[in-house]
Amino acid sequence: MTTNTEDQGSNSLDIVKWGLVVILLAAAIFGNQYYSDESVLIRAISVVVTFVVAGFIALQTEKGKQAMSFARESHIEVRKVVWPTRQEALNTTFVVLAATGVMALVLWGLDSLLMVIVNLITGV
Repeated sequence: MTTNTEDQGSNSLDIVKWGLVVILLAAAIFGNQYYSDESVLIRAISVVVTFVVAGFIALQTEKGKQAMSFARESHIEVRKVVWPTRQEALNTTFVVLAATGVMALVLWGLDSLLMVIVNLITGV
C-alpha cells in the first residue's frame, strides 16, 4: 500500500513536471514569434536554451528516466554489433544493384508485352 501512495505522489509530481515542460516549449515558440524583430542569433540561442532546460526537466520524470536507460542500453547494444567490412558492403551493394536492374528489365519486358497484347485486342 505504501508503494501505491509513493507512486501517486511521484505521478502527480511528474504531471507537474510535464506541464512545466509544455509551458516552457510553448513559451519558446511564442517568444520566438513575439520577438521576431530581435536578432536571429539571440532568438535561436534562447530557443535552444529553453529546449535544453525543458529536456532536462523531462529527464527528471519517470518516463524520462526510462528513456535515458533505454538510450544507454541501446548504445551498449550498438557497440556489440559486428559491422561489415568495406568490401562486404560494396559486394552487397553491387548484388542489390544487379538484382534491381534485372527486375527492372523483367518488368519493362512484361509491360511491353502486355501493351502489345492490349493493342492487339483493342485494335489501336
